[in-house]
Amino acid sequence: MKILVTGAAGFIGYHLSKRLLERGDQVLGVDNLNDYYDVRLKENRLGQLIGNSNFTFLKQDIARREEVAMLFRELTPEIVVNLAAQAGVRYSLINPHAYVDTNLVGFVNILEGCRNNNVKHLVFASSSSVYGANTNMPFSVHHNVDHPVSLYAASKKASELIAHTYSHLYGLPVTGLRFFTVYGPWGRPDMALFLFTKAILEDRPIDVFNYGKMKRDFTYIDDIVEGLVRVIDKRPEPNPEWSGDTPDPGTSYAPYKIYNIGNNQPVELMHYVEVLEDCLGKKARKNMLPLQAGDVPATFADVEDLVRDVGFKPNTPVEEGIKNFVQWYRSYYAQ
Repeated sequence: MKILVTGAAGFIGYHLSKRLLERGDQVLGVDNLNDYYDVRLKENRLGQLIGNSNFTFLKQDIARREEVAMLFRELTPEIVVNLAAQAGVRYSLINPHAYVDTNLVGFVNILEGCRNNNVKHLVFASSSSVYGANTNMPFSVHHNVDHPVSLYAASKKASELIAHTYSHLYGLPVTGLRFFTVYGPWGRPDMALFLFTKAILEDRPIDVFNYGKMKRDFTYIDDIVEGLVRVIDKRPEPNPEWSGDTPDPGTSYAPYKIYNIGNNQPVELMHYVEVLEDCLGKKARKNMLPLQAGDVPATFADVEDLVRDVGFKPNTPVEEGIKNFVQWYRSYYAQ
């Protein structure tokens, strides 16, 4: 298939593009290569892809309406996977406009491209952050998510609503995926595992929020990609049992579906750090700090719908995933 992947130089976008190329798809990669984090890391990810004759890369900002419209007309993708987004909960407290520009304006541009160019399926990245103030665990796509606690989370919830509108109005098959704390080789430098590894190796203390009592459903990148590929191949169907009297947030009368992709096995942050210490052969010095604004104390994914519909359940233990990350980090940075 001809698949457009936005955010192709990003962590998940790179891994997904690599997997799609391995199975023989034609991948059209789009990324604006912004400087939210080290551009060289993004360029080096792209360097792993560009030699493949089935990969085409275009440097493009999805917030530019006319350029995105032209891109769709010229490339005519069959499938679109929108992974381009301004990421990070804490950064959304500092630079809120970046989230509006990419996660809202940019996403509408992608939706317009899909509906005007006969795209067969749009898959887009949402986030576990949409669960916000919810405390009913595990988090289910059938739960209400109307109380986000960061602008990042609100932008992702808004993306889900806008996507549903396009599915309703134009019959566009749309699937949203709520990712839970993704980690692994080639990961983002602003994520905990990357920050911790760098600090420990440089003999600097690490910041441990909520005094180490946070729990996260850490999900290894290979599991995320496997779930993505299976969902790409399964276009959503309208739910004939959906009722406006008792509206189900996870499905619709339109061809629209939401899935969680998480490890279904929350890990306390202190255990995560201990596993990292074992893999590095070095203890961390810890700054124990309170919960930060915009953060939630725990995440836990209910993946029942994913298992039922595509036959896959993420299951990589953190011991294996962190070991793989540390091996990549030492190799990449020659440490």
